[in-house]
Amino acid sequence: MKYIVAISRILVGILFIISGFIKLNDPVGFSFKLEEYFSAGVLDLPFFVPYALYISVLVVILEVLLGVMLLVGFRVKFTVWSLLLMIIGFTFLTFYSAYFNKVTDCGCFGDALKLTPWQSFTKDIVLLVLILILFKGQKHIRPIVGSNTKRIITFTALLLCALYARHVLKHLPVIDFRPYEIGANIEEGMNVPEGAPQPIYDYAWKFKVNGEEQIIVTRGDYPAVDGEFIDVETTEIQKGYEPPVHDFTIEQNGADYAASLLREPKLVMVIAYDLAKTNRNVYSEVKEVTDQALENGYKVIGMSASNTEQSSQLVQDYQLGFEFYFTDETTLKTIVRSNPGVLVLKKGTIEQKVHYNDLDELEFD
Repeated sequence: MKYIVAISRILVGILFIISGFIKLNDPVGFSFKLEEYFSAGVLDLPFFVPYALYISVLVVILEVLLGVMLLVGFRVKFTVWSLLLMIIGFTFLTFYSAYFNKVTDCGCFGDALKLTPWQSFTKDIVLLVLILILFKGQKHIRPIVGSNTKRIITFTALLLCALYARHVLKHLPVIDFRPYEIGANIEEGMNVPEGAPQPIYDYAWKFKVNGEEQIIVTRGDYPAVDGEFIDVETTEIQKGYEPPVHDFTIEQNGADYAASLLREPKLVMVIAYDLAKTNRNVYSEVKEVTDQALENGYKVIGMSASNTEQSSQLVQDYQLGFEFYFTDETTLKTIVRSNPGVLVLKKGTIEQKVHYNDLDELEFD
């Protein structure tokens, strides 16, 4: 039992630290995932939505901290109880997502590692078993350092997590796991390589044969049945290849200008996924930097999921020298964790990407 507890302790501690740090690197992204869970179509807890970011930061810091406390052996009873309660909550959410197909990505490892709902649930079941082992064998969890050193390590971990969270909230994630990182070419990210796996579907054909309903399943071919066709149901049994960049459009008046804009040699994108939530206090500075870009021969566009009335009003209020295009909100949230944020592109390749707090760092050749 002693050795089983030791192995469980190491595995749980490391996994919680890794999982927590990945989400701590991008607490805004994790808050978007929490908003999905709180939405009316899932858990229907809309009163939590305004606090999603605060909950996100609290959860990820606690996750890292519990991993550290477990490894050093600090406050064992509190740590094990907290781990047990947290994994029960995570297991419920991942089971709910998998069974009801509500949230297709739990965000357990952020954008670094995508897991299907059932994979996430399986991972949580394994962790639950390991934590139950720790719960039963608490007496075998001995401190690896002295009493004062445990406190210093735990406090240092808390302080570092808080400082790191503050930095990524005021700027952008230090490590960008998304397909829109600096150096990525958006157009190339939309391509499907030759020989990529194609989705596989089962087609359940329903016929009336001799007065009785009969279902015949094929992989797409219309069955040779001497009967009256009633209906067909399609089920995806294997996903095909999905390019890293998808659902990317830049629309205006019903037309998609993404292809032409991504070939611009000098392009600046001002991205504000929701103009009702955007930080309006920075648009005077946005005007300064975009005017500078225009003077240097750049084409400047705005991208938002808000309606034309909102975008036109913003342009008028701040005398902005560019127009807004429509892009899917989820795509915009994925591109940059800032509202607004600014990207500089050269023929579709992202050369600069900044939070609105770092607009002064933009350089226009």
